[in-house]
Amino acid sequence: MRVHGLSKAFGEAVRAVDDVSFEVEEGELLVLLGPSGCGKTTTLRMIAGLEEPDAGEIWLGSGLVSSAPKNVFVASEKRNIGMVFQSYAIWPHMTVFDNVAFPLRVRRAPRKLIQERVGKTLGLVGLDGMESRPATMLSGGQQQRVALARALVFEPHILLLDEPLSNLDAKLRVHMRTELKQLQQTTGITSIFVTHDQAESMALADRIVVMNAGRIEQIGTPVDVYERPRSRFVNEFVGVINVLQGVVAGVDGPRVRLVCGDQEVHGYVAGEVQLIPGERAVATIRPEKLSMLIGHANGSINQWPARVVGASYYGDHREYELDIGNQPMRISTPSAINVEKGARVGLTCDPSEVIVIADRLA
Repeated sequence: MRVHGLSKAFGEAVRAVDDVSFEVEEGELLVLLGPSGCGKTTTLRMIAGLEEPDAGEIWLGSGLVSSAPKNVFVASEKRNIGMVFQSYAIWPHMTVFDNVAFPLRVRRAPRKLIQERVGKTLGLVGLDGMESRPATMLSGGQQQRVALARALVFEPHILLLDEPLSNLDAKLRVHMRTELKQLQQTTGITSIFVTHDQAESMALADRIVVMNAGRIEQIGTPVDVYERPRSRFVNEFVGVINVLQGVVAGVDGPRVRLVCGDQEVHGYVAGEVQLIPGERAVATIRPEKLSMLIGHANGSINQWPARVVGASYYGDHREYELDIGNQPMRISTPSAINVEKGARVGLTCDPSEVIVIADRLA
C-alpha cells in the first residue's frame, strides 16, 4: 500500500494533512503516531475512502484508488478494507454472530460460507461459543473483539484501526494490544494503526510514522524513533526526555561538546545535520540513560554535580527530580537506590546516550 503527496484542508485556515507520503509493506503493522490534531485520523480516513484528498494519490496493492490530478476516487465499499473505530460501532440489537456476519451478508455470501467464516474468525479473536450472546451483554474488551472480528471476517486486503483501544481501562488496554499484535501476526494482514499513545505504538509497530501539524516528522522502527530521533519534536514526544539548552563549543565529526549553563555536555548529533561552534543546540537524555553517583562528581566527561529536589517510589524503580546548575533533570533508578531529598549527588551519562539537536530543527 502506498500514499504519495497526500493533502487535505478543511476550509482556508486548517490544513489537516500536508504532503504526506509513505509505504506499507505486505503483512506490516504500521502505526501513525502523533498528538491530537496532527492529521493521523484524517490520513486514515482518506485511505479508507471516507474523506476525499485535495491532492496526492493512494494505491492499494497495484490499484489506484484515489488521485486528485487523475480525478480517480474509488468508493470506500469497493476498496476491500476492514476498519475498526474508536467507538467499536457494533449494533446493540444484534447478536455476536449477526454483528460479525453483517459484512458477508451485505456481500451476499452463501450461508455455508458465512457460518464457516464467522466461526473461524470468532475463534481467532477468542469469542468462540459466544455466537448467540446479545451485543448489549458484552464487556468493553469483548465488544472490541467483535469489532475486530467484523473487520476481518471478509478477509480484507488491509486493516485500518483508529485508536481502537482508547475506551478500555489501562490494564485491559495493555492486554488487548498484546492480543492484537498476536492476531495481526497470525493472520499476516497488512495493518495501519492510529494512536497518540507512545507506549502503544512501541508495543505494536513494525514501523512508526510520527506526525505533527499535518506533516511527517520521522518514519522508522520503534528503536529508530526512540534511540535516533530526527527532530526535537520526535525526541520529546516519544517517551520522557531531559532537555538541556546550550551552545556548541566544539565539533569532532558527529561528536559535539556543548556548554549548558555551568556544565559541559558531550553527545552525538542527530541524523546528518552539521553543527558549528557558537550555534545554539539542545542536549537530550532519556532518564533511564542517566546514572546516579552517591557523592560528588569527579569532573570527568559527562559527570555533573546535582541536588535531589524530589523523589517518587514505584515499587520496581524510583524516579528522582534533580537540579544541575538551575537546569532540571529526571532520572530513573533501581528501587534499591534510596536518596533523601536535598542530598548532593553526581550524575553521569555516556556521551553515546546524549542526542544533540540544533535549535533550528527544534
